[in-house]
Amino acid sequence: MDAWLVTDERSELRAKLRRLAAEHEVTPAMAGHTAGALCVQPQPVTHTSHPTFGYAIRAGNRLVVWAPEFWQFPAWAAGADLMFAEAAAWDRPIRFRGGVGGHASLHSTAEQAEQLGVRRLVYAHIGRPVIRAMDAGLQPPMGEWGIEGHTYQLPVQGPGPGRLA
Repeated sequence: MDAWLVTDERSELRAKLRRLAAEHEVTPAMAGHTAGALCVQPQPVTHTSHPTFGYAIRAGNRLVVWAPEFWQFPAWAAGADLMFAEAAAWDRPIRFRGGVGGHASLHSTAEQAEQLGVRRLVYAHIGRPVIRAMDAGLQPPMGEWGIEGHTYQLPVQGPGPGRLA
């Protein structure tokens, strides 16, 4: 393992993340990383009162976005081939106490992803309101549920939105 990239160095999981990273002899950090043609760059997201980030992952002209938590959809995700996104809330956002950010709703995330040309949308941060919707048999208006341990393919390049490899 060369790097352990995190979205929030002040998250509630930071102690556990630091212990796990130490086992692999790396330090968790909000930082960029390059390995050959792969370039991973942190990008700011509006989520809470302190700096939080998602990641733009580029290989050639392909863009994968890792942005599992945000209050406002990140404009830098426009045109992503594959996006892992916020899904803590179902049809209305979750606002943090004191008005310092929160979680966007799955419905607004889907709408904005479609408007900004995201080709494949996978919900990665699934919260209790979304779990209740899933249990009720509801489906997102766009995108798919993330599955732990699953491998995701980029959509095929060329005409036709959402064509998969």
